[in-house]
Amino acid sequence: MVRARILVVTAGLLWWPLAAAIETQAPSVTLFEGARLIVGDGTAPIDNAAFIVEGSRFGAVGRVGQVTAPAGAARVSLAGKTVMPGIIDTHTHPATERAELEDQLRRKAYFGATVLMSLGLDGNDVAFQVRQSPIAGGARLFTAGRGITRPEPGRTDVPYWVNSPAEARKSVQEQAARKVDFIKIWVDDRDGKYPKLTPELYGAVIDEAHKHGIKVTAHVYTLEDAKGLLKAGVDAFAHGVRDMDVDDEIMALFKARPNVVLVPNLPDRGVVADFAWLADSLPAGELEKLQAASTDRPAAQAAFGIQARNLAKLNAAGVPIAFGTDGMVAWSHHAEMEDMVISGMTPHQVIVAATRNSAALLGLEDAGTIRQGNTADFLVLDANPIDDIRHTRRISAVYLRGTALDRAAMRKGWM
Repeated sequence: MVRARILVVTAGLLWWPLAAAIETQAPSVTLFEGARLIVGDGTAPIDNAAFIVEGSRFGAVGRVGQVTAPAGAARVSLAGKTVMPGIIDTHTHPATERAELEDQLRRKAYFGATVLMSLGLDGNDVAFQVRQSPIAGGARLFTAGRGITRPEPGRTDVPYWVNSPAEARKSVQEQAARKVDFIKIWVDDRDGKYPKLTPELYGAVIDEAHKHGIKVTAHVYTLEDAKGLLKAGVDAFAHGVRDMDVDDEIMALFKARPNVVLVPNLPDRGVVADFAWLADSLPAGELEKLQAASTDRPAAQAAFGIQARNLAKLNAAGVPIAFGTDGMVAWSHHAEMEDMVISGMTPHQVIVAATRNSAALLGLEDAGTIRQGNTADFLVLDANPIDDIRHTRRISAVYLRGTALDRAAMRKGWM
């Protein structure tokens, strides 16, 4: 189920002709001083922090007075600001046409998402090309290539449609040859419209993927299917259980598989949302349409309630939680983070889910935390998101691979 958030496509979608102008070139070594620093690993923030950026990577990280910059380094005061790692979205479905994809990756970066995983609908080579050569001013992209499901005529024919274990294994083998970052499966009958992957079929996928050293993540809807997938060895869930509250049996299955990761991917809460925070980033007419479409919907509220309770219970039990939004709405990661807090997680837990835990899920050793040697993807915020998770929206600056985005120029382009 695609997250029920509204995508506003601005007029002139592909508005930015010169990618290089998106980034403001910085000196090769810069010392940033004075901010509160949220490392991303769950440790206490560092007050009055100092950290070095050397080219595209972090250098030394500590407190002011503990970090010494080399001669000639630039200095940037971040007094009164909060710094956190860039947000990592492990569940997106971007465009497969090059120009539109580049635009989406830049919009996501503008709003602070610096790494994305395209999860199973890449039917051509574009995502693989962008993975190999990240675009200037855009989030890094990883891909699960083509996912795997049963035949679903009338939906999309991009995923592999499999009806036998042999077909399931062959599809994994083909994707392994392309060096996908994940295998994605859908276990869902789409409200009874289609047959779904059986335990025999998804068991073959998981077994074959593991032979190739690739993790498997599952789109799932029902509690019973989630239990079957856990028994079969799935590595992650791309959604939480959506048909009912989780029970003691599945809690025991998660306890027996402590490394299985949940990406909750919460649905729209079904309540009126305030989009005023987007006023400087969307044309007035589009903002008005977005706000007018936000209404109270009791059925959506009930659906959210099931998934929120399940997230709260699994998080309290210590199940690893990562982060995903199931779409490409440029700002949806901020709404998802708020929803995770409303479900019972603390703001700091949500930040860790959206940074370190998501990097770990994707197998990225150079992202997710602010530490020496990691890629210098970070956000400078005007307020502390540990006090209020909505403060992730109060972005003063975005640094992508060590270079500040020219967000003012980006806004001008689409306003």
